[in-house]
Amino acid sequence: MIKHSSEDFARPPFTVNVSRGDMVESRHQVIAAISDSEGKLVKSWGQVDSPVYLRSAIKPLQALPLIESGAADALDITEQELSLACASHTGEPIHVEAVTAWLNRIGLDITDLECGSHWPTYDPAARALAASGREPTAAHNNCSGKHTGFLSTAVHLKEPLKGYIRRDHPVQKRIVTVLEDFTDLDLSDAPVGIDGCSIPTIGIPLQNAAMAFARFADPSKMSQDRALACQRLQQAIAKHPKMIAGSDRLCTALDGAANGKIIAKVGAEAVYLAALPEAGIGIAIKALDGTTRAAETALGAILEDLGVLNEEIHQAIDSYVHPVLRNRNDMAVGDIRVDLEN
Repeated sequence: MIKHSSEDFARPPFTVNVSRGDMVESRHQVIAAISDSEGKLVKSWGQVDSPVYLRSAIKPLQALPLIESGAADALDITEQELSLACASHTGEPIHVEAVTAWLNRIGLDITDLECGSHWPTYDPAARALAASGREPTAAHNNCSGKHTGFLSTAVHLKEPLKGYIRRDHPVQKRIVTVLEDFTDLDLSDAPVGIDGCSIPTIGIPLQNAAMAFARFADPSKMSQDRALACQRLQQAIAKHPKMIAGSDRLCTALDGAANGKIIAKVGAEAVYLAALPEAGIGIAIKALDGTTRAAETALGAILEDLGVLNEEIHQAIDSYVHPVLRNRNDMAVGDIRVDLEN
């Protein structure tokens, strides 16, 4: 049950301003919610009770069945692989090799992945692949770690491997059950779309998403097995942040520098979710125009407002959350800033 205050309803979306010279050139409207695990909104901006596709930001919760099913222990899934199961990775060799080795160890290969393929999103990796004369495979897909986790649960539970991306497959049904548990929602009539990697993506209000990540952050009121699963994923992400994203990525920079105090995950169309284990709160952000630069700047501003950023974290993330805009001659020509009260 989400608990509101009159202040929550009154606060409008905030604006991320993109300036060039002395003038604001572009403005991004952002809605966001901060919640505790009981559903009490610490603060919110904009309409946070309408459904939003959380896209890849929800991956840490989608990875829980990998542990809860017993697959992780039975198949000797490593901490690096647990982090990779939560990843939107950049397709660098460290990711592709890990996915390929994981699949081979459980008796599968990349042809079993149903996520589709695309070029690495990290430009040097894409250039190196092209220079080698090779084409990308499904292992290069940014969601290939998540899909390998899905296949691992199916292998362990002796379920069909084909069609694991379908909404009626046991793999996806387990995920829906997890999401319902964490959000306190009946998702049977929720909006459903198809994600970029072909699995269902479910519309969930930001206020419930923030509560879900607060429960992920502080699972002490859940069953012992679920609490341990949440803690294992948190530890895996904190210890192996390169696996959850990659080079030149905010998720990797933040999760690595925070040493478990913040677990943040980006999703397509400018969604960000973050769990703060020590504070027991969750953050959910959506830039309404789908621009990731706005969501990253918004996340930095909210974390700063909460007082959880130390100097080490600032050094790691400021280039992402307070970016300086540069032209083709590397001249500083503008910046991106946010006022949470505007």
